[in-house]
Amino acid sequence: MKRLASTLALAALVATPASAALKAGDKAPDFTAPGFQAGKPLTFSLAQARKKGPVVLYFFPAADTKGCNLEAKMFADAMPQFAAAGATVIGVTAGNLDKLQQISADSDKCSGKFPVAADPGAKIAKTYDAVLAAKPDWSDRTSYVISPAGEIVHAYSKLDPSEHVAQTLGAVKSIRKK
Repeated sequence: MKRLASTLALAALVATPASAALKAGDKAPDFTAPGFQAGKPLTFSLAQARKKGPVVLYFFPAADTKGCNLEAKMFADAMPQFAAAGATVIGVTAGNLDKLQQISADSDKCSGKFPVAADPGAKIAKTYDAVLAAKPDWSDRTSYVISPAGEIVHAYSKLDPSEHVAQTLGAVKSIRKK
């Protein structure tokens, strides 16, 4: 009975979305970070990306881990929808930085469809209050949609990667309707 109660309590905790510390209406901190797309090095600038339209900034804990690989694949598969909505997608992580180049091109992960950037020491994640509590030098799984004006339109934080694409795509589409 105790085991069942513990399991149910854990399930409720996991099922409840956490809220990101930065909220809709907050100013999104600009950043520039080194990264990769399709295995090729690049430098990503949020300010430059915002000039093209809304930006989906998603933080993930560590490159080449089960949940992060799933999330990357889901974002890669949804890229035609994000592109149709005029949005740029960028994944940022502070964990397993030595694997970023490989996952950026891997067809089971990013498939070269969007950039992934390195965040050593979770410096960018800290400005977005997206730090993993259990590992403060890693980023949490938190997604933001940022308007071209630099305002956070939507924030979603949950370790389960399954809803991040739907959450951010819905927010991007709502920007287009305004």
